[in-house]
Amino acid sequence: MSGDLELPRHPLVLGAARSGRAAARALLEAGVEVTLVDDRPSDSTDAPCEIVAPDTVDVAEFDVIVKSPGIPSNHPLLVAARELELPIWAEVELGYRLLPPGARVIGVTGTNGKTTTTELVGAMLYAAALPYVVCGNVGTALCEVAVHLPQGGIAVCELSSFQLEDIISFHCDAAALINITPDHLDRHGSLEAYEQAKLRIFETQDENDIAVLNDDDPHCAGLSRLPGDGEIVRVRGADAEAFGFDDGYLLGDHNRENVAVAAALVQAVGVSPECIAAAVHDFEPVPHRLEDCGSVGGVRFWNDSKATNVDATIKALTAFPDGAVRLILGGSDKGADFTSLAEALPGRIRRAYLTGPAGARLFDALTSAGVDAVVCTDFDDAVHTAARDAESGEHVLLAPACASFDEFADYVARGEQFRALVTVLGAA
Repeated sequence: MSGDLELPRHPLVLGAARSGRAAARALLEAGVEVTLVDDRPSDSTDAPCEIVAPDTVDVAEFDVIVKSPGIPSNHPLLVAARELELPIWAEVELGYRLLPPGARVIGVTGTNGKTTTTELVGAMLYAAALPYVVCGNVGTALCEVAVHLPQGGIAVCELSSFQLEDIISFHCDAAALINITPDHLDRHGSLEAYEQAKLRIFETQDENDIAVLNDDDPHCAGLSRLPGDGEIVRVRGADAEAFGFDDGYLLGDHNRENVAVAAALVQAVGVSPECIAAAVHDFEPVPHRLEDCGSVGGVRFWNDSKATNVDATIKALTAFPDGAVRLILGGSDKGADFTSLAEALPGRIRRAYLTGPAGARLFDALTSAGVDAVVCTDFDDAVHTAARDAESGEHVLLAPACASFDEFADYVARGEQFRALVTVLGAA
């Protein structure tokens, strides 16, 4: 159990962004001496302690390294720690050890849909009046909220492959894998390694736990065995119909799958179908995930900036009639294979508006498949050109299939710029 596990005596926390600071703060509050290390040390006032540079510490002096998810596994301090057989913990591993006795954990992972599914789980628990907190990959770090969860409460954790790389005792009473498609291969090196990191969510489960798989995803459907001993529960997007999906605000096949997965997870902790249906009816899309940004002259604008890979873009298009979409694509080029996207678009969209370093490669792939496409000078130009071309009854959809780092700090900044541009156009 989480509350029975020991805390480190002298940890090094590597990475001083959100997760690392939360880990350092939680350890300090528990009376543990902490050394907080970052490649770019600063005197930021919101840091819980002094931040020092890696070359000022000797890993041999510590009993564990708590690693922020953004730190790559080949960081010199981690390489040195492995040579010394020093334990390396993910931030969520520490957070799990800080949970009170009797706390339960619901974990959600996958390439796409993690945040929406996690928030859906939270909404369903709220409808059932169960004590919970939503935390993890997006939003609040587990370390920040673990000690405040009441006994018997439920921590709903969105878990990235980066967070799952270095878990040891972290345990989910109910865990789900929504899908697996190529992503973060620059970090993991191969699809196989990426998959293995994702599957670690099931590793510590026993026969009293459940492991939810979305069988609408071919990769999940092909998994016959999982690490751990949890009971496998298979769902499909069609299962969402039982909870009134068509009467809610969510759109698209991918959101049907998200609802089905979330429903299976909360049913494992005793939430009734009636509470699930009530939550689905009232649930509004998470910002930057097929977010309705209003309409201008009969043209509706949709912000799906979080669609940073090909599969997410294809899934977003299922929410719209064929031939009614002006699609904004592109951004920074991660070397993705655009073949499946090019094959999916003919007949589905009116025109593609391409931006960023990935734009030229997208142009070649799309036009070779017979898709009407234009390369724009930058993101703002893509939005304005799509808006100018669109006719009443059509949709302008930002679902870029690429990361945002060519022009923006992250997908959130890109989505906010899209929303701001649409507002200036007069969207209401």
